[in-house]
Amino acid sequence: MANIRIGLGYDVHALVEGRPLIIGGVEIPHAKGLLGHSDADVLAHAVADAVLGAARAGDIGKLFPDTDLSYKDANSLKLLAAVASHVRELGFEILDIDSVIIAQEPKLTPFREEMRTNLAQALGIPAANVGLKATTTEHLGFEGRKEGISAQAVALLHKKDEI
Repeated sequence: MANIRIGLGYDVHALVEGRPLIIGGVEIPHAKGLLGHSDADVLAHAVADAVLGAARAGDIGKLFPDTDLSYKDANSLKLLAAVASHVRELGFEILDIDSVIIAQEPKLTPFREEMRTNLAQALGIPAANVGLKATTTEHLGFEGRKEGISAQAVALLHKKDEI
């Protein structure tokens, strides 16, 4: 058996005034930011859940509960790096990530490469192994009404053979 695992991650946060908009570790100029206990980086959270899911290691809320004040306004890329370290300790190698951000606005293409680089660095993998897309919902749903932003991700992991 190849010991290959796949995981799916999904996250969503509401857009609110008075918060910075941070996605993929990039602060994006926008009138609103994402509401959350940490910095609410919806992309980093979705990727973290995908990685944890592939390792069958729970989810980001299990590792970093929003009831723990030490994670208040936490940098989600640091949390993602901790997730990567955790799954490596469990004997997994992170092979590949693919992700999509769903937002009516702002336009995210100008920030795509910086986001990919940030995710890759946090995960300890080459940027070439991180896929990232952005799409709108053609004004449908909460994303289309500009009430929030969501992200989805898949992770491909390899379970190292026991020696």
